[in-house]
Formats: sequence, structure tokens, C-alpha cells
Amino acid sequence: MNDHISGDRYRGWADRLAERLAADAPELRYANLAVRGRLIRQILDEQVPQAEELAPDLISLCAGGNDILRPGGDPDAIAGLLDTAVGRLRGTGARVMVFTGFDLRQVPVMRLVHQKIAIYNLHIHDIARRHGCTLVDLWAMGVLRDRRAWSDDRLHLSADGHRRIALRAAEALGLAAEEDWREPYPPLVPAVWTEARKEDLRWARTFLGPWINRRLHGRSSGDGLNAKRPDLTPLG
Repeated sequence: MNDHISGDRYRGWADRLAERLAADAPELRYANLAVRGRLIRQILDEQVPQAEELAPDLISLCAGGNDILRPGGDPDAIAGLLDTAVGRLRGTGARVMVFTGFDLRQVPVMRLVHQKIAIYNLHIHDIARRHGCTLVDLWAMGVLRDRRAWSDDRLHLSADGHRRIALRAAEALGLAAEEDWREPYPPLVPAVWTEARKEDLRWARTFLGPWINRRLHGRSSGDGLNAKRPDLTPLG
């Protein structure tokens, strides 16, 4: 996440959505169990039991993308674990909101897994239908194909990307719109070819190389991190 507040704190789409919900329900309590880089098996084994114990009214689950990006990621097997997770969460009686993967064909490294993401998304649509979940189709959000929706690493959302997803999620929940997530970005001045290639090389050295190295060695940028809001507490 790259919606930075201060220090090591980030204000992601889930935080923004919680703020929107709290505007209508000041008594709202909010937990955020997400940890950057977690795989679907870790989410099923660690975060799903935590969510079951908290017994909230609404649960959002955006999972599987990190598995898809890893070498050998099998969208069918990943979807099977997601199906289990969703079934358990729905078993609590909570409303569950699930998210598809992004359409990131504009990012060179993502083209290698574009078809796997599409297959995984088909599963997510089916899982949402069978379990009666609210679905947020991130793949269909064409505005997110603009580079300004993404941070410098081209893999995590920018502040505005988080803002737009929070708006889309609020829309899926039937909340009154505050802004239009579909609003297009202003036109960009086309980059000079040589400057664009220099930027691509800088990105590859700074972000892509370390990212590939972590994946090959089974490591994550989220190793050692914990959930920032493990308990249901009021916002503020």
C-alpha cells in the first residue's frame, strides 16, 4: 500500500471505506487484519480464524494475488482455498465482500500472469455467486489502468488508486456516492521515448529485481509484519 500518512502508517482503501461507513454509523468498530504479502494459505490459517472470532457484520476479503504472482501459482488451486475461506466467513453470518484481481496488462512483468489472473477472476465470480457475496470487480475498473493509479513500484496502488477502490466498494455496498470513481484522469503529455526507457530501467533496478528475488526465495516484503488493527475498535 502506498497511501502514506506518517511514519509506517498507511491509509488504504479499507481504511477509507471504514471512514465512509462510520460517517453513517458513528458507533462503527473496525479491524484490519491484512498483512502485506500474505499468501492464501496463510490467510486461511491465520486471518480467517481471527475474523471468525471477531464476528463482525461485514468482512472484506481480497486475497490470492500474491499466490498468482509466485512461480507455479495455480489459479484453480488458489481458488479452492479462497472458496473454503469465503465459506467459513459466510458461516459466521457476516456479509462478505470479495474482490477480483486487477487488469495489469500495462505492467510488463504482469503480462506473464495476465491469463492466470483472468482464470482466477472467473473463479471469484463463481465463488461470489454461490456464497451470496458482494463482488467488487477490480478488473473492470478501466481507470485503474492509468499509471497514476499506481505507486512508483507499479505493483501497489497510489493514494488515488486506494481512493477510487474505496469509492467502488462503497458503491457495491449501496452507499451514496461522494465522488465518481470512474472520473478519468487528465490527459498526459506523451513521454519522450528515451526518457521512458530510462525510467523503465530505473524501475527494473529499484523494484522489479528485488521483487523477483524475493519471489524466487519464497520471501515477502511483509515478512515480520503484523496486522495494524487486530481488534474491532472505534475509528479515531
